Amino acid sequence: MLKSLAPTDRARLIQSLPPETALALVYDWRIWARDAQLPPEGDWLWWLVLAGRGFGKTRTGAEFVRQRVAEGARAIALIGPTTADVRDVMVETGPGSILKNSPPWDMPEYEPSKRRLTWKNGAVATTFSADEPERLRGPQHDTIWCDELAAWKYLRDTWDMAQFGFRLGEPRGIITTTPRPTPVLKELLKDPTVRITGGSTYDNAANLAKPFLARLLKRYEGTRLGRQELYAQLLEDTPGALWTLKLFETTRVTEAPDLARVAVAIDPQAADPDADPDADDAAETGIVAGGVGENREGYILRDASGRFSPGEWGERAVLLHDELEADCIVGEVNNGGAMVGHVVTTAAEKLFREKRRASPRVVFRAVSASRGKHTRAEPIAALFEQSRAHHVGVHARLEDQASTWVPGEKSPDRMDAMVWLLTHLMLDAPAPGRTARVPSTRR
Repeated sequence: MLKSLAPTDRARLIQSLPPETALALVYDWRIWARDAQLPPEGDWLWWLVLAGRGFGKTRTGAEFVRQRVAEGARAIALIGPTTADVRDVMVETGPGSILKNSPPWDMPEYEPSKRRLTWKNGAVATTFSADEPERLRGPQHDTIWCDELAAWKYLRDTWDMAQFGFRLGEPRGIITTTPRPTPVLKELLKDPTVRITGGSTYDNAANLAKPFLARLLKRYEGTRLGRQELYAQLLEDTPGALWTLKLFETTRVTEAPDLARVAVAIDPQAADPDADPDADDAAETGIVAGGVGENREGYILRDASGRFSPGEWGERAVLLHDELEADCIVGEVNNGGAMVGHVVTTAAEKLFREKRRASPRVVFRAVSASRGKHTRAEPIAALFEQSRAHHVGVHARLEDQASTWVPGEKSPDRMDAMVWLLTHLMLDAPAPGRTARVPSTRR
């Protein structure tokens, strides 16, 4: 009966009950969980919860462990990407953690120095990090919780070590993760001993802050990265693509160092922005800003691309130039010829007359393609592979374009702007000579 009520009605009814009864119901996960958060029926070894960010994966894993303890499990392994992840997210302080969701009468004793939780009935959970797979050599378990398995650094080694010790009693384990196309995850999807549930970020919308959802929608909705991170779709890498989502992820940083030079690059749209503004393949004007540090590494700071009239993209580029105190604006002139430089200088003069900038002038550097797009893009992709180029924060649509573009196809505008930018800053330019402070790029 309680589970059939809306969450607010359920809470109201529980508040009307005697305190002891109400408290017991508050900690009864079966009342509050969505169906996809409850263990599947039948005979299985692993329960794979494949879900988007904010779905409630961590709470699902913690409640599974609590249930296994109540059913008689005694030797439990808690495995996460890092020691800090296991401690903070799975065990101690995270909103979905074991300690945050255990009732006072069944609260395990946590001994961080021993990496251990102990329940009153004798059950013991030991924490392990995927950074140290060898720690799993030797211990035996009847229950395992693997959190964010697809993000484990030593995935294969850690997974194999966990399997060798998963042999006590009637073992059962849970894997809670956002998908990535790793070999281990692909094997699990085909394994007959695995049961799969999950869903999207929006399944848990009632329990997520509205600003958080709005920010996710604005940044990721409609992107390839959003399909993976929000809707938990397992996306394969595009065969032949120079970039992959994993490459962007492994080279990503949260902020840039002091930068020696900063520039804004424009790749103008060739089509009329009003011709079909909702078409997926409609042309955009690529506007990408970034810089190069004293360490000779490149940093993508902003992606301000979109479908604009010439006057709009000119102003957008100049304002971004001013915001980042850039040295120049780089413009691809193959499509637009002298028009690109004219639009930029006209926009700068207009903004000066409107008192929105201090000078009517802006430095414009014209670049043109003397080589094919594949030849231009290849050395830039190599910079990422060498960890010499980085995205500061997430630039979802830019990353989508680059990770799905195959040489020989029409190259997308955001990616082209990034290629022009890093070519100008890192391949065609002299070594950095001055240091410029850049406004905060924290995400």
